[in-house]
Amino acid sequence: MPEIAEVARIVAFLRTHLVGKRIKTAQAVDDANVFGKAGTTGNAVADALKGKKVVSAGSQGKYFWLVLSSAPHLVMHFGMTGWVHIRGMRTGYTNYYNKLKADELDAWPPKFWKLQFETDSSPILEVAFTDPRRFGRVRLVDCPGAAIRKHSPLVENGPDPVVDAETTFTEEYFLTTMHKRHMPIKALLLDQAFISGIGNWVGDEVLFHARLHPEQYCDEFSEAQMKKLYQSIRYVCQTAVDLIGDSDRFPDDWLFQHRWGKGSKNLAAQLPSGEKLAFLTVGGRTSCFAPALQKKTGKVAPGVKEEPVVIKEEKARNGTKMLAQKKVAAKTPATTEDVAVPEKKQVGTKRKRVAVKKEVDGGDENEDEERKKGKAAPVAARAKSTPVKRGSKSTTTTSLTESKTPAANTGRRRSARLGLP
Repeated sequence: MPEIAEVARIVAFLRTHLVGKRIKTAQAVDDANVFGKAGTTGNAVADALKGKKVVSAGSQGKYFWLVLSSAPHLVMHFGMTGWVHIRGMRTGYTNYYNKLKADELDAWPPKFWKLQFETDSSPILEVAFTDPRRFGRVRLVDCPGAAIRKHSPLVENGPDPVVDAETTFTEEYFLTTMHKRHMPIKALLLDQAFISGIGNWVGDEVLFHARLHPEQYCDEFSEAQMKKLYQSIRYVCQTAVDLIGDSDRFPDDWLFQHRWGKGSKNLAAQLPSGEKLAFLTVGGRTSCFAPALQKKTGKVAPGVKEEPVVIKEEKARNGTKMLAQKKVAAKTPATTEDVAVPEKKQVGTKRKRVAVKKEVDGGDENEDEERKKGKAAPVAARAKSTPVKRGSKSTTTTSLTESKTPAANTGRRRSARLGLP
């Protein structure tokens, strides 16, 4: 699922190329999930865009929006596999383009498009929203553009650790919430009502930098550890956003650069300093961490299953060798964010179990339903069975002012969840 960094990347492209232009034509597929579950229709969205000037673009966590010259305005959420494409530009990631066939690189509209529109500018700018798995949401919000964050679904979400760094996402707010709650810290970080924008890989990254065990209860950490985690969130999120989500430019000492399968054949993945990496699975939630660095200092959630990250060599469709990430003897877990975790025990009552709050917008609300019907495999299960491409680190950086699609570059392996459709 695209997280705070990926959303910031798209907003950067939209601000650079779309803001200030007027939309001439628009069309949409009347998708009952992408539009219908957001309370609108494809036709209504297309009609709302025609003739409107794009005044600004913004984001809050995993949500982003376009403020138009008049209401209603467009608010979007990528869900699991959504993305925004601009014709002739590389808005996606290196590995995404490496997976495409030659005749797909310049195909327009792109496969799985749900909404597309073009401007009346010269040259014409063509934009498309795609979503293969249809967990993304595109909705209309009828309010003044400046007040868009005061309306649903944004108002129900917590502060953005970058956008709201100097206002509502304060150390006091963070520490107060940590003390009040009693749940595994990884689960708390994924709660969008607490902090907007943190998903699985960002959650693992901030815990790695803070040297905290992902399944330790959030109120079991010391004051110093909580403050270190707050600073870690600020650092990781700000850095990822500043680099517009370009993982080829992420620091080499980040867990991100080693969790996806760096290492020798059939050996456990490890950090450059030698510490082995492992997965934790509890209640269907999966976390990658370094056991030697992220040690327990308090109580942890029951039922934790630890497995090493092992590299398995496989063959790609084109006959070249690829490295895939495999979890030894892994059980099929549920999704990473919609799981049951224990809350604090109350005096005189039995321990209750409550579900970690889902994305407030309902962007993933029907994933469980799809899985029951056999239409969607669990995230971790897909990561286990899907080969992943490997390549050399790209030496070129995507420019926000590109006007033509360059040839595909090789690049660092990205996770199945963060890979674009």
